[in-house]
Amino acid sequence: MSKPFSARHLARDEFGGVLVETTLLIPIFFVFLLGAVDFSLAFFNWNITTKAAQIGARIAAVSDPIADGLITLSTTAATIVPAGDPMPHFEVTCNGATATCTCTAGTCTGMGSFSWSAMNKIICGRDNTSATECNYSTQCQVTNNYFVGMCDVFTRIRAANVVIRYTQTGLGFAGRHGGPVPTITLSLQNLPFQFFFLDGLKGFLPINISPAPTTMVGEVLSSAAQ
Repeated sequence: MSKPFSARHLARDEFGGVLVETTLLIPIFFVFLLGAVDFSLAFFNWNITTKAAQIGARIAAVSDPIADGLITLSTTAATIVPAGDPMPHFEVTCNGATATCTCTAGTCTGMGSFSWSAMNKIICGRDNTSATECNYSTQCQVTNNYFVGMCDVFTRIRAANVVIRYTQTGLGFAGRHGGPVPTITLSLQNLPFQFFFLDGLKGFLPINISPAPTTMVGEVLSSAAQ
């Protein structure tokens, strides 16, 4: 004879408990699992953009300046101060998003204007010859390690994502034949990372990848020296 059904009996009944626990835990498990995939991909993007910035800064240190008059700034400075004297302080910032170079500090007389060909060497590699914004689908295809550009390392990088600042730091002198010896700082901007799984599960909004600022001392600001 079966026992009569009661609320107390139902409260103590453990049949199906594992199924209920599994049903509750599986969504939580997948959120953590897929979240780990998303954050691992974000970490990878952070690392690869840092490497791309390092390569871009290195190319900028031995290539024509984005502000095309910077190469003769030492000669121009010799008309302001005696030749051989320290270079007057200057800071020129070139923004790929606006295709402009501006004097953000000091004396920048004769700094010139924004050069697409110089920017393209940094973005698309030293073998790039385009005088206007390069075609990333065809020109960011490296054929030799020497010609690696920023977009060969991280294909999403465009000129609009790059800001380069040239700052006089006391090296060089007015009238120097090789031009000034600025500190070059390359940083990234407006480069979002889109969460894939977490965006669908939790509505995570895109976040901007780190600017990854990289600083290097200029050597010879001329592509002809390569």
